[in-house]
Amino acid sequence: MAARTKADLAKRAPGVLKPFEVLARIPNSTCRIFAKSDQPVRDVRGLRLTPDASLADAPQLDVLHIPGGFGQEALMEDAEVLDWIRRQAAGARCVFSVCTGALICGAAGLLAGRRATTHWSAFHLLPYFGAIPVNERVVVDGSMVFAAGVTAGIDGALRVAAELRGEETAQAIQLYMQYAPEPPFDSGTPETAPAAVLDYARRSVQAITAQRGETARRVAARLGVTIPREGAA
Repeated sequence: MAARTKADLAKRAPGVLKPFEVLARIPNSTCRIFAKSDQPVRDVRGLRLTPDASLADAPQLDVLHIPGGFGQEALMEDAEVLDWIRRQAAGARCVFSVCTGALICGAAGLLAGRRATTHWSAFHLLPYFGAIPVNERVVVDGSMVFAAGVTAGIDGALRVAAELRGEETAQAIQLYMQYAPEPPFDSGTPETAPAAVLDYARRSVQAITAQRGETARRVAARLGVTIPREGAA
């Protein structure tokens, strides 16, 4: 095991902060943000993120964290970023995606034949990247850990912490964070949300979902993945 563990947090992503609360507490570890340049960027909600270094200056990382969010679309066909992800993933001990970060992994060619999950609104797109969709909050396949929507990043990060430093350390981090969620409503998944709420949520992401579908089709063609029949996923 390397003396220090570093995690990459890609830009413009709501999947950064919640996993960071866990990853930053892993003993003998360092979390750093890498981007195409060292200029600050804002996520879709206005949070300012300042990269620690450019992609070119990043060392080989032990943990590569790929968040998702609406900004994921800007990276799906960015050859520089995708090449960097492939190189880092080849030497990383763990690749950890949250939310639609799984689609970025897919665009980099990392999902072929792997079990994976992602945010419910993009779950149907996983086969476009050769993945095997698994409707679970966290999915582990070899060295890759996939967390579904935003808050699942905490669960996934705890799994990563347990892999790196043992279950007792992960449990201590969970306790420190007092992570024992008791949500006031049972509407956290499409299966449990009231029909009206689900319909509203689907309509609110209709545009980005359609855009992601078009991008997924282009990526599938580039990767040579047979495009699933509509409605088959």
